[in-house]
Amino acid sequence: MKLFVIAAFLAVAAAAPSSYKPEYKAPNYTTPSYPAPKYPTPSYPAPAYPTPSYNKDNKYADITITSQSDERNLDGSSQWSYAQSDYTTREESQVQKKMQGVTYDSYGKESYGEVLGNTNKGSSYWVSPEGQKFTLTWAADEAGFQPKGDHLPVPPVHEYELPVAPVHEYELPVAPALPYTRTGLGY
Repeated sequence: MKLFVIAAFLAVAAAAPSSYKPEYKAPNYTTPSYPAPKYPTPSYPAPAYPTPSYNKDNKYADITITSQSDERNLDGSSQWSYAQSDYTTREESQVQKKMQGVTYDSYGKESYGEVLGNTNKGSSYWVSPEGQKFTLTWAADEAGFQPKGDHLPVPPVHEYELPVAPVHEYELPVAPALPYTRTGLGY
């Protein structure tokens, strides 16, 4: 009986046309339309502080950076510089150097030995509001900070003689002469 049902099914399936496709119609949806939102333009209160106004006599209002460079190297050295529209310039270079110094271990014990430190060299140039030109050069290393410039004050040089302690000539006291006696000497 099962065999008969399967054979009948296959006969019906073979007799059906192969181009049969059920017809499908997509539902027709309309795109909803919404009115465009209307946002009011925000109004902010006026600031409580006055807006900055620049004095027409301010010479520094329009100063800009005209050139700038900055170079950092893996060995710890670096150099940078900048120039401004008012002719102010600055340049500086730094190099790591081994020098003698104090080091501290993790317990706070200090020891004297070789350490890495930075040595710096640089220069600055600027013009004062009065028109005077200044140039400052400097070096900073194990000898400290050493600025140089014509505008820096120079310490006065004092040439004087150190006072000399007075010399006193002393005569050593002489023990009084005792008369020579032969007693007690074993003669």
